[in-house]
Amino acid sequence: MSTPTRAPSGAPSHLTGPGSGGGGVGTDAQRPDGVLKVRGEFAYASDLWTDDMLWGVTLRSPHPYARIRSIDVGPALAVPGVHAVLTSDDVPGEKVYGLELADQPVLALDVVRYQGEPVALVAADHPDTARRAAARIVVDYDVWEPVTDARAALGHPTWNQVHDAPAEVTELSRESAHLHPHGNLVRHLKVRKGDPAPTADVVVVGEYEVGMQDQAFLGPESGLAVPAEDGGVDLYVATQWLHVDQRQVCAALGMPPERVRLTLAGVGGAFGGREDLSMHVHACLLALHTGRPVKMSYNREESFFGHVHRHPATMRYEHGATRDGDLVYVKAEIHFDGGAYASSTPAVVGNGGTMGIGPYVVPNVHVDCYGAYTNNPPCGAMRGFGSVQTAFAYEAQMDALAAELGMDPVELRCRNAMEQGSETPTGQVVDSPAPVAELLRRLEAMPLPPAPATGDDVDLRHMPGGVSNTTHGEGVRRGVGYAVAYKNVAFSEGFDDYSTARVRLEVVGGEAVATVHTAAAEVGQGLVTVEQQIARTELGVDAVVLHPKDTGVGSAGSSSASRQTYVTGGAVKAACEAVRGRVLELARSAVGRPVADLRLDGGKVVSDLEGVALPLADVLGDEAVEETVEWRHRPTQAIDPETGQGFAHVQYAFSAHRAVVDVDTELGLVKVVEMACTQDVGKAINPQAVVGQIQGGTAQGLGLAVMEEILVRDGRVQNPSFTDYLIPTVLDMPPMRIEVLEYADPHAPYGLRGVGEAPNISSGPAVLAAIRQATGLPLRRVPVRPEHVTRT
Repeated sequence: MSTPTRAPSGAPSHLTGPGSGGGGVGTDAQRPDGVLKVRGEFAYASDLWTDDMLWGVTLRSPHPYARIRSIDVGPALAVPGVHAVLTSDDVPGEKVYGLELADQPVLALDVVRYQGEPVALVAADHPDTARRAAARIVVDYDVWEPVTDARAALGHPTWNQVHDAPAEVTELSRESAHLHPHGNLVRHLKVRKGDPAPTADVVVVGEYEVGMQDQAFLGPESGLAVPAEDGGVDLYVATQWLHVDQRQVCAALGMPPERVRLTLAGVGGAFGGREDLSMHVHACLLALHTGRPVKMSYNREESFFGHVHRHPATMRYEHGATRDGDLVYVKAEIHFDGGAYASSTPAVVGNGGTMGIGPYVVPNVHVDCYGAYTNNPPCGAMRGFGSVQTAFAYEAQMDALAAELGMDPVELRCRNAMEQGSETPTGQVVDSPAPVAELLRRLEAMPLPPAPATGDDVDLRHMPGGVSNTTHGEGVRRGVGYAVAYKNVAFSEGFDDYSTARVRLEVVGGEAVATVHTAAAEVGQGLVTVEQQIARTELGVDAVVLHPKDTGVGSAGSSSASRQTYVTGGAVKAACEAVRGRVLELARSAVGRPVADLRLDGGKVVSDLEGVALPLADVLGDEAVEETVEWRHRPTQAIDPETGQGFAHVQYAFSAHRAVVDVDTELGLVKVVEMACTQDVGKAINPQAVVGQIQGGTAQGLGLAVMEEILVRDGRVQNPSFTDYLIPTVLDMPPMRIEVLEYADPHAPYGLRGVGEAPNISSGPAVLAAIRQATGLPLRRVPVRPEHVTRT
């Protein structure tokens, strides 16, 4: 694995002044949780325990769509050791909740809308007892026919029924069943730019499909609810967004925020799957009902039903270009299957629609993007959400257009690439570096891996499926593919996006110590390291203590959208600056005169010009300086509902991938030989962590390309286990070349850009492009299966 390569000369550095070394911004600082995790000593949410706790279990619907006639909990209550059995009648507050729309029942009311919907809860003194009791609950269902196709749910025709302009949807004569009172449409986003009826010399059309992907985090949903003396409850839970969880839990319990306190428990991965509630309200209900702490922890199968997944998508694209390769127009019709409840589908539609043509300059754009309710499992946030699906389509279209024009695919992309000053499909001007063409050129310049051996030199370990002696190289073809993508950073479309940080500086035992308190969820991405690095840099101290993440401080928003380093990093930086300003004022008073160049460095207040070096102990004494700052990035705005025009996104992140694959065209086996990535990160706050994020995002993109899919038939999940849901292992991940650019964004703290999502978007399409080159097949469905790539 390569280490980051710094940006070319001309990219400004935002690290000035002392305190930048020793684990500060721009260094490979050690993670404070790293050693514990490597040793297996880190406490995750599933490790929570109290001596007097009960165990909670959820009874879930076996049907995708049904009416509940009756529920008999008597047989469950009769089981020895059972302390409570609850249904929707026992929810004291609001009966429904939701991340963006309150449409999901805390416990099923009169209808279940997906397989696995929570129907009842049991608390018992042993988890096996709770499970046995839950199995005895008698639910009488009137089973209905599920709606499982997003287009059909909206009454939209299939594409072969559309004979006119593909982007203009007509209605079928029949109406689909309304899964919710307001219908089956979650959101329809329209983007209209330029000529509504453009023409072009060369036109390519493609229809694409992306399957349902799971976040596949290793730590299952888990939490512990403890009833409090004030009649409230303390919830320790693995989550991504403490305050939005608190808001929804409070509504369901009918309690004010001061009586519902949340603390982040150890999180074993998230990737968007913990943005929505899972067992949060359920554990609190059981704890308040029994007066005992209640722990709930899902097994792997239940986890597949207990969180949202990546939206499946069907997409139709039409690209028009001049014979020289200049894009003239893009038309797209995109359908996202949101499943039974809305979750973050409105934002997914927003991303898919506004960035759905890729990082290219296109004068004429006509996009319709839909999110629909169905009786499939609920879908919501997952790394790169909305942009991942569309990238498979628009990058395939660019390759198809290059083939039609007889052009090199990289050359076509560079010819149409965004740059600083370009205008997006929403009319927003990109006002920070956008090195799309440079990323591709640098990627193209990287050496390719050696050609595969042939004849007697074949090493079976290097062949697709070779360790099983399935081939000696016959039928194996090599392919090389490129893809580039971009992703918005932070929340968009006018959302009030902010984070809160409380920073305290004091002297403890003769050492200057900074304490940082935010509610920003550490989900494995390394935010806790970043918070320490910023405090070290801004306050010139080595000792930085991180307060537990809880709702005792203002909201930090969600650990999603690649936003926490930007927004919470900005809040920590601003709070540190406020603390530093007060400390320096105290120092000037202690010195007795104004000193222009005072700064904090090494636990002291120093001045190079006047030779001042006051220990912080002399300045602060027994006092502490503390500041709380609520920090916002520059505002975005809601886009026009008819045209999709507006300043929708605060920042963009750009990445590009090259994939090299070997494909056994007789057996349909694919081996990814190498991945290479170039990405602009603005400023690498922690270079080693940046590389880790790029590697992880690449792995998830590769997984979706060739193996990862939740199989849903008639609304029923067929593979809710890691036995049957396949994810890349260390044996599937190839060597990677990584080159990191640092072109500072002048609007962001330290010039940084969000890192985690962009590589997840461009990696998969690059793998697909390479497989297409190897096989000569169009391959318009993801993930690619063996039967898709065989030539027989």
